[in-house]
Amino acid sequence: MSTSAPEAAPCAVPGVLSIVMPALNEAAGIQATLQALAPLRARGVQVIVVDGGSQDGTPALCQGLADRVLTGPGVPRGRAAQMNHGAAHAHGALLLFLHADTRLPPGADTLVAQALAAGHARSPQWGRFDVRIEGRSRWLPVVAACMNLRSRCTGIATGDQALFMRREAFDAVGGFPPQPLMEDVEISRRLLALGRPACLRQRVQTSGRRWDERGAWRTIVLMWRLRWRYWRGTPAEQLARAYR
Repeated sequence: MSTSAPEAAPCAVPGVLSIVMPALNEAAGIQATLQALAPLRARGVQVIVVDGGSQDGTPALCQGLADRVLTGPGVPRGRAAQMNHGAAHAHGALLLFLHADTRLPPGADTLVAQALAAGHARSPQWGRFDVRIEGRSRWLPVVAACMNLRSRCTGIATGDQALFMRREAFDAVGGFPPQPLMEDVEISRRLLALGRPACLRQRVQTSGRRWDERGAWRTIVLMWRLRWRYWRGTPAEQLARAYR
């Protein structure tokens, strides 16, 4: 179902997982990503696609493969804004934010529920998966291993690792910050105030297209440089221009 007007946030259903997927011109692969989520939907997981103004027919390709397809003038553009918009329409007490070129491991709903099970005061409020990157470059396994290790050591996750969290944690930090880049890094920093993440060793599989298109080493150097500048206080808007 499509919508262009904002709606009141639904009541969260305990134990239910909602997957929010931002999309922009993802016609080449989004159907395969959504089809892989069919077993989760059959178990009650809600899947929401939030389209940011695609020109390639992405929303139409999602019909029937997601529970909600949010598109139209009322949907904000920009990945952070789209994810916040999707969360506002989600009914799950658990939220998972999935890129359109990323596949979850089998039983991801159970893994998330177990990781965030409210058993005691120290139960994690949020978490992420390890990642495997698909692509042509032989350096991609090294890149993925470094991402996983860095995330485990620092508690900072990337969107490629399929961030998940309790709804109350998402609300407590104000959702994703309204910035065009590093929104995953910034929300991780804010979530760290609530506690360390659950770092699941099961792997999501994500596309290495940006490494393949730009060159592996060039992309690695660029991303490290952007992260360094972000930690030094460079505004995300300025970094986004450099990234493009």
